Amino acid sequence: MSELSERVTSGSSPAVADAEAEATKLNQGALEFMLGAQKMMFEELVFLGDEMLERTRTEMRLFTEFVAKMAAAHSVRDVKTMCQECGQHQLDFFRRDSERLFRHGERMIATTSNLISGRTVN
Repeated sequence: MSELSERVTSGSSPAVADAEAEATKLNQGALEFMLGAQKMMFEELVFLGDEMLERTRTEMRLFTEFVAKMAAAHSVRDVKTMCQECGQHQLDFFRRDSERLFRHGERMIATTSNLISGRTVN
């Protein structure tokens, strides 16, 4: 009887070791995924803060420029020219902002894809 239990124990030892190795590998993968997801979320928060600050600075600069031009305008023609120029500045700002967000979206898709596929996140 003790021989049978020894054989069962000794026979299942490699299987248990393989199972432990596989569990360790899975746990390592889960840990890397969670750390990568946490790093990605932190980077997103930093990016959001930087973008909000940059957008506020640009909007304040455009508003200051608008107020200065409005104060300098002395005729209807000057006001019309000023509105056209400020409108063009707003459109340029919107275009640059959209391009920046598009590039960010591409980067996020690549990072998420790398995270899911198990490749290292830079």
